[in-house]
This record gives sequence, structure tokens and C-alpha cells, in this order.
Amino acid sequence: MSLQYEILGRPGDDNALLVRVDSGQGVCRLLFDCGEGCLHTIPFGELQQLDHICFSHFHMDHVAGFDSLFRALFNRQDQPNHLWGPAGAAEILQHRFRGFLWNLHETMSATWRVHDITPGRNSTSRFELQEAFAIAHDEGTTAWDTVLLDLGSATVEALQMNHGTPTLAWIVREKTKTNIDITRLASLGLRPGPWLKQLTTAAVGQEDPLIEVGSLSVPLSQLRRQLLVETPGASIAYLTDFLLDSAAQQQLATALRGVTTLVCEAQYRASDLELARRNYHMTTQLTAELAREADVGQLVLFHLSSRYTPGVWLEMLEEARAIFPRTTFSSGWNLETAS
Repeated sequence: MSLQYEILGRPGDDNALLVRVDSGQGVCRLLFDCGEGCLHTIPFGELQQLDHICFSHFHMDHVAGFDSLFRALFNRQDQPNHLWGPAGAAEILQHRFRGFLWNLHETMSATWRVHDITPGRNSTSRFELQEAFAIAHDEGTTAWDTVLLDLGSATVEALQMNHGTPTLAWIVREKTKTNIDITRLASLGLRPGPWLKQLTTAAVGQEDPLIEVGSLSVPLSQLRRQLLVETPGASIAYLTDFLLDSAAQQQLATALRGVTTLVCEAQYRASDLELARRNYHMTTQLTAELAREADVGQLVLFHLSSRYTPGVWLEMLEEARAIFPRTTFSSGWNLETAS
């Protein structure tokens, strides 16, 4: 699979998610949240290759590790620096930028762009290292619908949820892949050749061009119907810290339909439902019911509350599995094998 993920941080501690999108021509790296201690297992060289840093919201346990990341990247010039978050992102992150003494900055150069995401609107502010990040340059507001980012081989979507404050749920989807069915090719008695490239690159307009296949001239549209197959790409969703009421359940069940991997918080066990609601969080039962309704490929629980013991975490896993059997923890946590 060309869409890979890694849950960062230990169970009961701050967590984050690193997603790698491999297009075949290059790898795009997306970091979702940046809790304290989450980056310790990521090589410094890979941190320097992060393409986008996407926050769900800015409570301490989701942003406490940003200083370490910023220390590694503050003067990066070889690729753009993009930060994404809900309303107020630019103001909050500018405080992080400015929370250091800058006295050599005038000889340095690096640009950071922070995107405040609200429903349908992306407001961008630019900050310059040479100015010690003192000025928020307004780069305007653009409209967006479902897709917030187009990475070429994949897209990134955001949904605004309610955590007593706006928080963002994120979905990364590989684009549908179009491939040539070699079995059909053989069954039709056609031999591979340079003409195959035209199947995916040639344009069909009012006229249907003819493709030379050996001694035959075949309409392009006919060959496409006979030989091309579309394969849905992989997808991963990152959901954490919001109230999963009936409205949110309905919204997400549609948005997450068929997602390959759902990475979702497991802050509270089912019996602590009222506590979860008071704190705008989810329970294992609610999370599993969402995964079942959306028919996702697998559910990966993370962001476990430290109020529980490892033994209770395992009970919570079983609670979720009773509703949605394809539920697991991060494989790197080894909680099940340790028991």
C-alpha cells in the first residue's frame, strides 16, 4: 500500500499520527497533531521532510511537542512550511513562533504559512523568520468544499467538529487508480505495445480517435471500456477530541464511508459515557458504532486516557471489538502481547 501511517507516542501519553503518501515519484509526509514526546522515534532527517503539519485543535496535549519540531524546522528553506488548524491557528502559532529570543534573525530567511480552517474558508497568514515572525501578513481567504488539499496522488479533507471549541477531523484519500487489465488484454488476443500508453493519456472529445493496435484500428473509447479497470485508493481518517452526538455520527458515517483505516480516540470506556459527554469526548462504544456504520476497513484506537490501567485499556479494546471486530491498537504498543 502506498499510503502508510504510524501512530506516534505511547499509550496513555500524548499521541500524533504520521502519514506517508508514496506516489511512486516521491513521498509526501503529513503530521497530524504534535503532542509532547511524539517525535522521539522519527529520524531528524525525516522531520525535515515534513510537507504539512495539520492540527485537530490546540489543547496542550496536541501541541506541546511543537517547540521541538519548530526547533528542527524554523529556518527551513528547501521546501514550503505549511501549518493547518481550526479558527485561531495563526494567532496561537504566532505566539509559539515568538516565544523565543530572536537576535540573529535578520541574516536568516524562511517563510511559514499558517492556514485557519473554518467551514468553506481557508484564511492564510504568512510569517517571515527575517522579521522574527513579528508580522502576520494576510495572504487572503480562499473557498474550499470537501477537499482542502490536493497532493497530486491523494487528497486531504477536513471536517469541523465540536470539542467545546472547533476541532478538525482529517481524511487522507489516495485517488482512484486506473490500470490495464492484463487478463482482458490476453483474452482479446491483443499484444502489449506503445499503444497502451494512449489508453490513459489520449483525450476523447467530440471525436473518438482510433488507436492502431497491430493491424487493427480500434476506437479509443472501446479499448478503454474493454481494458481499463479502476481501483479505489487507500484512505485513512484521523479523529480525536470531539462530541460524537447523533448529528456528528450521521455526518461522519457518510464522510467516512469505506475508509480503509480509521484512527480514532478511545478516551473513555463505555460505562463513562456521561463523563465523555461532559468533556466533549468519545467512548469505545461510540467509536466502534461509528466504524461499523461507516463500514471502514479497520479501526485503530489511540489517545487512551491515563486514568485507566493497561488492563482496563485491554477491556476497552474488547468493548470495541464486540461491536466492530476489526479493531486494534497500534501494533507498536504491544499491549495485547504484553498481557
